[in-house]
Amino acid sequence: MKWLLITLIVLILLIISVILTKVKILLYYYHNNDNDHLKIEFKAWFGLIKYKKEIPLIKIDDNSPTIVTKGAKTAGPLGGEKEQEAKQYSAEDLLNSLQDTKELLTHVVSLHRIVRKFLNTISIKEFSWHTMVGVGDAAYTGMLTGAFWALKGSVIGLISHYMKLKEAPTITITPQFQFAVSQTVISCIFQFRIGHAMVAGIKLIKYWKGGMAAFKTKPLSALSNDKTKTV
Repeated sequence: MKWLLITLIVLILLIISVILTKVKILLYYYHNNDNDHLKIEFKAWFGLIKYKKEIPLIKIDDNSPTIVTKGAKTAGPLGGEKEQEAKQYSAEDLLNSLQDTKELLTHVVSLHRIVRKFLNTISIKEFSWHTMVGVGDAAYTGMLTGAFWALKGSVIGLISHYMKLKEAPTITITPQFQFAVSQTVISCIFQFRIGHAMVAGIKLIKYWKGGMAAFKTKPLSALSNDKTKTV
C-alpha cells in the first residue's frame, strides 16, 4: 500500500509538471532575393528537451511548378544533425491544406473560439522584422516602402490582438533606391504551457461533430477512413 501511494503521488506530480511545462519556440526566417532560410527550434525544461528543424533552401523548381525544400533536424541537447531529403510542394498540396482547414471548420463547433483562446495564452518574448527593399526606381521604391509599412503595421496589430506581446517589436524598413533588392529577416521567440495546448486539443475532440473528416494531407490523412460513414 505504501509503494502504491508513493507511485500515485509521483505520477500525479509528473502529470502536473508536464501540464505546467513551458515550451519555448524560436523562429528565424531569412530571405535574400532567391535565397531563403527557415529555422524553428523547440525548447523545454531549460533546454534539456530540444528539437530543431532547419530548412536552408526554399526555391522554385526549374522543371515543374513546385517549391523545393531541403533541411536538417536535431533533437536533444547533444543530438547530432541529420540531413533530410529534398521535398517538393505543389499547388495541389496547398489546395489539400485548404481543404483540411475547411474540414476542421465544418466538423469542430466554434473552432475559431478554441483557436483564439489558445492564442491568447501564447506570450511573445521577442519579435523583430527587418526589411530592405528596392526596385531600382526611386518613386516606385518609395511607394513600395509605404506599402510594406502598412503591411507590417497590420501584422503587428493582429499579433498583439490575439497574443501577448511582452516587449515592443523591433521593425525597420530600409529603402534602396540605387538597385533592385529584396531582403527580409524575421526573428521571433514565443512560449506557451503544454497544459493550454492539451486543453485546446481536448476541446477539439469534445466539440467534434459530423463523423469522420476527409483529410488530404499527412499526417491528418491517417485519421481519415473512407469506409467510415459520417453520422
